Amino acid sequence: MTKTPSFLLNRRGFLAGSAALIGTPAIAQSVAEADTTEIEAEVSQSVRRNISSFRSLDWRPYFSNLKNGAILVDLDSRALHYWSEDESIYKLYPSSVPLTEDLTRRGRTKVTRKVDGPSWRPTPSMKKRNPDWPDFVGPGPDNPLGTHALYLSWTYYRIHGTHDTRKIGRRSSNGCIGLYNEHIAELFGMAKVGTQVLLI
Repeated sequence: MTKTPSFLLNRRGFLAGSAALIGTPAIAQSVAEADTTEIEAEVSQSVRRNISSFRSLDWRPYFSNLKNGAILVDLDSRALHYWSEDESIYKLYPSSVPLTEDLTRRGRTKVTRKVDGPSWRPTPSMKKRNPDWPDFVGPGPDNPLGTHALYLSWTYYRIHGTHDTRKIGRRSSNGCIGLYNEHIAELFGMAKVGTQVLLI
């Protein structure tokens, strides 16, 4: 009995599979195309909605000058904007915002302190709501403030990083503004003690 070389078997299998694919009924192809079109339409609508709320802004309607740079947090679009004092840098970052309106504070403040590797203590109201939470968490992967924090002139309020990336773009904080760790690290390098901050 003559043995068929394996490369011929592979070639025959490939040709048979290709012929079966070519012979696929047109109805099945059109159903698949219709499903894909619906999915693409849904995705593009949601992307459009996201883009419309996450857009670049000019600083002038919000600040009289850019002395020490300026940070604008738009709570509705869940975005943080940064302008450098000389206007050479503009950054737009997705952010997390407070869970509820009663945890939200709006208005003008400023950066009063910058901490690389912050530690965290729950506020008295957080501890009341969550008595099981620890009293102190040092720097590291379990710290809710992520890798960097900008402390504001309002007690207990911060712009900080997070190790839980699911929180960004959502109402998920207890009052602070959260950024991806790589974004807060970048902002940390640009912002100064004295940088103006406005939450709207």
